[in-house]
Amino acid sequence: MSSTSEFRLAELMAALSVATDLGMGQPMLFAQHSCVLSMRLGGVLGLSSAELQNCYYQSLLRYIGCNATTHELAAVLGDEIAARTDFAAIDIGNTSEVLRVMLRHVRQANAKVSLIEATGAIIQALLNFKTISQQNFNGHCEVAQRLAQRIGFDQSLIQGLGQLYERWDGRGLPHGIKGEKITIAVRVVALAQDVIIAYRSGGVEMAVNMVQKRRAGEYDPSIADVFCQHANELCAQLETEPTWDELLGLEPAPPILLSETEFDNACLAMADFADIKSPHTLGHSRGVSVLAEAAARQLKLPQNEITLVRRAALLHDIGRVGISAGIWTKSGQLSEREWNQIRMHTYYTECVLARPARLAELGKLAGLHHERLDGSGYHRNWPEPMLPMTARVLAAADVFQALVEPRPHRPAYSPEHAATILQTEVSAGKLDASAVRAVLSAAGIQGDKPEPTKTWPNGLTQREVEVIRLIARGNSTKQIAAVLVVSPKTVDNQTQSIYAKLGISSRAAAALFAVEHHLL
Repeated sequence: MSSTSEFRLAELMAALSVATDLGMGQPMLFAQHSCVLSMRLGGVLGLSSAELQNCYYQSLLRYIGCNATTHELAAVLGDEIAARTDFAAIDIGNTSEVLRVMLRHVRQANAKVSLIEATGAIIQALLNFKTISQQNFNGHCEVAQRLAQRIGFDQSLIQGLGQLYERWDGRGLPHGIKGEKITIAVRVVALAQDVIIAYRSGGVEMAVNMVQKRRAGEYDPSIADVFCQHANELCAQLETEPTWDELLGLEPAPPILLSETEFDNACLAMADFADIKSPHTLGHSRGVSVLAEAAARQLKLPQNEITLVRRAALLHDIGRVGISAGIWTKSGQLSEREWNQIRMHTYYTECVLARPARLAELGKLAGLHHERLDGSGYHRNWPEPMLPMTARVLAAADVFQALVEPRPHRPAYSPEHAATILQTEVSAGKLDASAVRAVLSAAGIQGDKPEPTKTWPNGLTQREVEVIRLIARGNSTKQIAAVLVVSPKTVDNQTQSIYAKLGISSRAAAALFAVEHHLL
């Protein structure tokens, strides 16, 4: 295999931006549209090539941390994706507007409970409003920065991803950075994305009025003035969706090409982006990929198919981001409507990975991970003759890995119990027998378990590793204290020690660190 993957970084990030569109409750290609507008606005502003490159990738990557705190948001707001759609249309510096939207979604989330319970939920949301906002924005920024660093972006872009919700007037979050201390790419992209939302609601007039209203508050006044002066010209480009060639053509030269290793690293970062949607799926895609690759080798599949199934396994659940965390973390029985939404995630995976052609090859396989030999799977309902061995291996690996992980409605099963369930699925004609045998062999069901690592990363102690595992799974300080039979104060001290050693300040970043270092 050649050392160059022939993948452009811009292509992969454009695909990832479709996933973030889904997670933020925006139409597909929203980020790509904002990329086009940002680049054109940057051109009018006379930005340098380096500044334009940051605008290009800032617009595509702005929301790669969007999964960081979704289950906490869903616990308060219900459908966090619907809430984000509404929040995107308002000025988040306007406290009364933010509270109005928040309370509406809290009421909707508690529509089926008693009046006393609903009132309690509203009071609790009001009391915790500041903390919820700070944790959400802080976690989003820290995870975005960490993922961007892993993909290989330079410090200037990473710095900008830590300023996503800052405002020109210094009233933003998480750090209250003000004026020109906010990178120029952040200032341009923030305005451009809001313009697109306003334009879709009321055309050029509404977009201009919105920018003028937020001028010198949320937006850099000089950028706001330039946009308003050229609004008709700039907004004319919003009437049609950007073509793939147009989007790639806007990347400042020369295009960034990925080596095979860099492409794999980017796929791994995208896997973690998907899995952090829920505390119960942390590390899931990594585990599926390891099993699927090993099983494909045991079946003596060609090397190109082994590589294909390994990468498809990393990306198979990226469509999960388009389904509310409130559904993924629900412990009770799912409604028919909720099941129908879950069945959409394989379709979303295909949509995210639809372009370019070589990525679409991965997407086609990744989208088959819930298909079954008897045609009972989803979303294509393909029967046995249409499912290649790579798809059968992926399906078996996904089922096994999910079974040995905890879920909201059950604890993790033992590998032996999981093996029994897979064999039952073979007998029922749903999973392929040879694929299941290869996956179980790869899982080492009969083998000796390796000794746990004695030296932990970043100087963490054994007890701190136990704490970070519980943090990553979404447990509160009180819950961790109960599990470890210590006081909440002790857990708080241990948590602060962990955060200091890792150089982080949010649960979301701790969870991502735990995944990256195989602590789960």
